[in-house]
Amino acid sequence: MIPRYSRPDMVKIWEPENRFRIWFEIEAHATDALAERGVVPASAAQALWTWWNTNPTIDVAAIDAIEAVTKHDVIAFLTWVAEQVGDEARFMHQGMTSSDVLDTCLAVQLTQATDLLLADMDALLAAIKTRAMEHKFTPTIGRSHGIHAEPVTFGMKLAQAYAEFARGRERLVAARAEIATCAISGAVGTFANIDPEVEAHVAAKLGLAVEPVSTQVIPRDRHAMYFATLGVIASSIERLATEVRHLQRTEVLEAEEYFSPGQKGSSAMPHKRNPVLTENLTGLARMVRGYVTPALENVALWHERDISHSSVERYIGPDATITLDFALGRLTGVIDKLLIYPERMQKNLDRMGGLVHSQRVLLALTQAGISREDSYRIVQRNAMKVWESDGAESLMELLKADPDVAAKMTASEIEDRFNLDYHFKHIDTIFDRVFG
Repeated sequence: MIPRYSRPDMVKIWEPENRFRIWFEIEAHATDALAERGVVPASAAQALWTWWNTNPTIDVAAIDAIEAVTKHDVIAFLTWVAEQVGDEARFMHQGMTSSDVLDTCLAVQLTQATDLLLADMDALLAAIKTRAMEHKFTPTIGRSHGIHAEPVTFGMKLAQAYAEFARGRERLVAARAEIATCAISGAVGTFANIDPEVEAHVAAKLGLAVEPVSTQVIPRDRHAMYFATLGVIASSIERLATEVRHLQRTEVLEAEEYFSPGQKGSSAMPHKRNPVLTENLTGLARMVRGYVTPALENVALWHERDISHSSVERYIGPDATITLDFALGRLTGVIDKLLIYPERMQKNLDRMGGLVHSQRVLLALTQAGISREDSYRIVQRNAMKVWESDGAESLMELLKADPDVAAKMTASEIEDRFNLDYHFKHIDTIFDRVFG
């Protein structure tokens, strides 16, 4: 992943040194279990850990140089470790196959990455909750099809985002559990040359579950679900980012990204304040979703194994998690510093001459004895006059002057249907559902 969209803690998970350290722990824990069963000498496991406890530097370049000859990454690693440990290292990897190391390592890396992503989501949820509570009863216009519909509150908009990301977090927890499996089953997954108890031992040491049947590789439906979950979270990021982008449009301007001192919006137009962060988030979300299809296509491997998935995962494992980590952090910053303009929200609410209250009048007329079809026709003919006047006309005044309406409703009853607070009487209920 390019440095521009990377954060150090997530990048470290995918660096070669971390991968090789996980490989060693898998091999050493397996050797421990083999020694307990008398398959290899106890001194072999002890030699591995004695060297490891000196906190050796992993010489990535040396391992890469060996791989340039062997054309096999796991063999290159084992060869390098043997050069460091000595003769006892020959007992490593007894009864194991490369996929045992690679797949179990990937499970560890993905769980490490997921723990960071869960922390990211907690920070985002906290930021959204803070702003939602701040604007719980800030009136704003709700839009359907991009057109004024009925009043909502800005806090309610954010409560929706909170609920969506809370669901995403639950899915990510489930995806972590599904991906956190260990396979130490040997060639074609039969355990012919290694006891299943070795797998159980390694799994316990690494905080993983055992894969019930690995067929030499961990089944890739697990990975497909994992990356699909990241894709859904990315879509939620885009949804909230798109909302901010729309709200920042000049003719709307109900909220906008924080514009820092010294920041420039355009190389040509000094007045510009563009929603660059949320536009960036939209693009990053596309990238994360783009990794979902390759993960789905990795499910169909040949027979007990092939490595058509391997090159794909070398890309999508780091890139998807690093990108999502960055995007969640960026969105948290956007929400935390979001500039919100209640006065502009109220101005936009009032802009179309009270059209947003048309449904209440429609319902009142039906309750007063007029058919729904006639009630709709009466309200719509007045509403269209307001629409065509671009809000210069007042729906309330037009309705008061309409004889069909006046025959069924007093002026006071009409005015009562234009009470903004009516729309917010259940906001507390919604917030209790979302935030508890």
